[in-house]
Amino acid sequence: MMRKVFHKIHLWLSVPFGVFITLVCFSGAMLVFEKEVMEASNPQLYYVKNVGDEMLPLDELAKKANAILPDSVQVTGMTVFSDPKRTCQVNLSRPRRSSMYIDPYTGEVTGKYQRAPFFTIMFKMHRWMMGRARAEDGSLGWGKLIVGISTLMFVFVLISGVVIWWPRNKAARKDRFSINVRKGWRRFWYDLHVAGGIYALVFLLAIALTGLTWSFQWYRNGFYAVFGVEIPQEEGHGRQSNVQERGGRKEKKNQESPYRHWQKVYDELASHNPDFKQIAISEGSASIFFDHCGNQRASDKYTFDSQNGEITDVFLYKEIANSSKIRGWIYSVHVGSWGGLLTRIFAFCAALFGASLPLTGYYLWIKRKLAARKKSWV
Repeated sequence: MMRKVFHKIHLWLSVPFGVFITLVCFSGAMLVFEKEVMEASNPQLYYVKNVGDEMLPLDELAKKANAILPDSVQVTGMTVFSDPKRTCQVNLSRPRRSSMYIDPYTGEVTGKYQRAPFFTIMFKMHRWMMGRARAEDGSLGWGKLIVGISTLMFVFVLISGVVIWWPRNKAARKDRFSINVRKGWRRFWYDLHVAGGIYALVFLLAIALTGLTWSFQWYRNGFYAVFGVEIPQEEGHGRQSNVQERGGRKEKKNQESPYRHWQKVYDELASHNPDFKQIAISEGSASIFFDHCGNQRASDKYTFDSQNGEITDVFLYKEIANSSKIRGWIYSVHVGSWGGLLTRIFAFCAALFGASLPLTGYYLWIKRKLAARKKSWV
């Protein structure tokens, strides 16, 4: 009886929301390796032509970048990578989240970052179903609402699928985990849908449950409460950009080079943290990121006196409150980066397979309908 009830739930949720689930999962899979694809397709932007003996001072690099910018745009920060072959990333005050890259040995600006049209479409599809995040009155936009509801329904589809899949006895257990390729296409698609769904279940649930934190405030509050932490005051993807914009406004007031002590700060932090992955510096603050498994947004943060470059405060990641850590963990689990390249590959495969589940489900449902109709005609 319970199996029949869950079978109905599984069907009734899958049929109307299956198309949206496929689009969300497929677009998410395409975004997993966006960074690697962009770097491979445009290496001259991210990598220097020749590695020099010594980098130019950061203040000089910032001045060279600032010299080619319009008066309305300023340099607000710079990121230096430990890889000597990498160009430096220069953050700009506008437009939002914009940046360009500069050769640290020659000062040559290699270009401005522009998201490829394909990944722009995938991102809008994944987040807002090509619609809007917010309506004009500030309420949740229809696109973001569709993505959120579809993701929530996907969680129930996965859970109901487990109940339906659960083997009745030990003899049936083997078949539940196997994908048969010798008994025709219908059996193959059935096994792929049933057994394949179980193999991807853990990753798909993790991706869906963390993804919902970007869709609904009530869910985000509950998610944080489950882990016993309060939701951060400044929640949202625009936090870093707001800091950059404030930095840009400060720069207008302070016409003396706001980055004149960046090199001093960088030298001090790099000397004390030789295993750093990248160091990001802006006016009055700096962050050090390490190439460790786990929270890929984890960083040690520092503040410094803009007048003399002296470090004034230190906020080590291991010592900060859990409320400041969980957001980075949510992102790392959602994109599969918490375990490095291997878990990202798993996340990519799971998301891609998640996109196929509604399609194989539609196929099986239609075939069943046609078979039932044919039987009624006989």
